[in-house]
Amino acid sequence: MIFNINSKGNTTPFKHYWEMCVCSCHAYTALREDYRQQLKKAHDELGFEYVRFHGLFNDDMGICKRRWNGETKSKYISYNFVNSDNIFEFLLSIGMKPFIELGFMPEAIASGTKTCFHYKGNITLPSDYEEWYKLVKAFTQHCVDRFGLDEVKTWYFEVWNEPNLDFFFDGTKEDYFELYKHSALAVKSVSEELRVGGPATSVNAWVLDMVNYCESNNVPLDFITTHHYPSDDPLWKNQDMSLDEFWKKLGHLMGKYERGILKKMTARAREEAGKYPLMYTEWNTSAIIGEEQHDENYAAALVTKAISDNDGLVEAYSYWTFTDIFEENCQLQGEFHGGFGLQTYHGIKKPVYHSFELLHALGTERLEVEGYKEGDTVEVVATKVDNGLSLVAFNHNVPTGEIKAEPIEIKISGIDKVTDVTVRKSDEEHANAKNVWKSLGAPEYVYGDTLKTISEKAELVTEKADWSLDGDVLTISVTMPEHSVYGFEVKF
Repeated sequence: MIFNINSKGNTTPFKHYWEMCVCSCHAYTALREDYRQQLKKAHDELGFEYVRFHGLFNDDMGICKRRWNGETKSKYISYNFVNSDNIFEFLLSIGMKPFIELGFMPEAIASGTKTCFHYKGNITLPSDYEEWYKLVKAFTQHCVDRFGLDEVKTWYFEVWNEPNLDFFFDGTKEDYFELYKHSALAVKSVSEELRVGGPATSVNAWVLDMVNYCESNNVPLDFITTHHYPSDDPLWKNQDMSLDEFWKKLGHLMGKYERGILKKMTARAREEAGKYPLMYTEWNTSAIIGEEQHDENYAAALVTKAISDNDGLVEAYSYWTFTDIFEENCQLQGEFHGGFGLQTYHGIKKPVYHSFELLHALGTERLEVEGYKEGDTVEVVATKVDNGLSLVAFNHNVPTGEIKAEPIEIKISGIDKVTDVTVRKSDEEHANAKNVWKSLGAPEYVYGDTLKTISEKAELVTEKADWSLDGDVLTISVTMPEHSVYGFEVKF
């Protein structure tokens, strides 16, 4: 398999859109020190700019409470933004910003008692839309007062999470649009310069409906958000299949999706979003926590494929999540338990973390790569960088597809001189933390020297690549194992 690249050829912009945002567990965990250390590491090493989390208005954050006035013998609503301030102050201190998700419903103004997750996020509508409006306005105004309009207008305000799933929202599509209207108007009442959007749906749902509703009713809309996972494929294709039916069949449908399915989903959502920026505020290789693939090389290869494919289609692509510090149902047992994170509970880098490392090393000018044919499993992304080129090669196929180790040659023309060519490998034998853990007996609890050993062996290692120069053509030769991701640096 031969790939051809003209180093002096035309380039296209290659915005690192996948670094714009990353997801995390619910807001209260952002007060934890280990969470903060891992987020800073992800920001410093992977370039993430924003972080998104559920439950900002959840009762454990203490933002909105119903209190008793002893003098008037009456109840009243009070606001306290000390915890949200603490989180936002930390984010700004490390060079990050919040991607604010407005939800869930504080008990003080909720219409019912239905909740999700162990932290009991209330998923009901407000008992009074005016109280919700006042909460959103007060919160937004406080953010502006505390951090300044110039700062807050660089943030994003997203309304709720996956309202098309009754697990997250006890209402209809029309109910969500009404909630969105009051939220958007509250945000804009503070400043028209602030950005608000939605619908933050699963399975690429309601995108066109959202656009039509806002435009028909003169409701502010600055951007579109939605979510997807490869396992959404059957539901996304078959609009007659209900969510209940999908969830019942999920075990049989997992893994039965086609290669490149996330690009097909994105392309349709991009068309439906029309003139509005499209942001995926949640995605991963699987929507199910506990899937082994989250800890393995499969995730690394699929992520690299998706990010390569969606170039130019989206403004943001927020991976779910940056760490396995994750308590939505409970903190799952074991260092490698199939968690959603790029890192384990103790900050050990998984293979998928390395995908983001290698992609981060790419430049912002993408070169055309010739040689890929339909049915191939290996692809190459090439970019210009200062004093050379940066490339990422990956070998990926879906669980039901055929895949094997593939010898490849990357031929780069227009080379005047080469000082060095290096490679960093992420595959079954290189930088594979789970395999190291297994070799140590797969201990349930990891600490001390064991933690140190796994962490050290999980790091990418820079090696000399196999290369030759014939005239002005540089040839890099390598065999790409199954679900591998390799990063190459060519220095002139």
